[in-house]
Amino acid sequence: MSLHHDASLVLKAYEGGGDAGQAELRQTYLDHLDAHPDGMWKACGAGHLTASALVLDPAAGRVLLTLHKKLGMWLQMGGHCEPEDATLADAALREATEESGIDGLVLLAGGPVRLDRHPIPAPCHWHLDVQYAALAPAGATQRISEESLDLRWFAYDEVADVADTSVVRLLEAARAAL
Repeated sequence: MSLHHDASLVLKAYEGGGDAGQAELRQTYLDHLDAHPDGMWKACGAGHLTASALVLDPAAGRVLLTLHKKLGMWLQMGGHCEPEDATLADAALREATEESGIDGLVLLAGGPVRLDRHPIPAPCHWHLDVQYAALAPAGATQRISEESLDLRWFAYDEVADVADTSVVRLLEAARAAL
């Protein structure tokens, strides 16, 4: 099965917690994939799907965020799909592991917890992000990657003070899925 086909199946199964905005966004993603055979890849000028994961430590009530090097914002781990990614979940887990430096992350069962579409600079125009939640193993220690300026654990109630609303909504969805 191709990554494109996996993404279509994942999106068709995604329920979005009954949120009408998430249902509309899901259809936007599916329409994009139907119109663009290359819609999984960075080279797709109309936009492309990305995969991310919010790293959680539920026992400690905290979340790991990265200070993105290019954007200067505190965000979840994530990025572009790669040819070696068999599934969207694989891409999200790979990105979370690479950017957090934490081995042994496990994606929360049940598939993605949220979708987020955001504009990016030309030549591409949109990231259609499929967002998962990843659970950190007990005693996990993060290790900063080349893509980050910083990497830090934040208590759940601190996230709204450091991150934008998309990360706050992702945290809410991830906590609801726990």
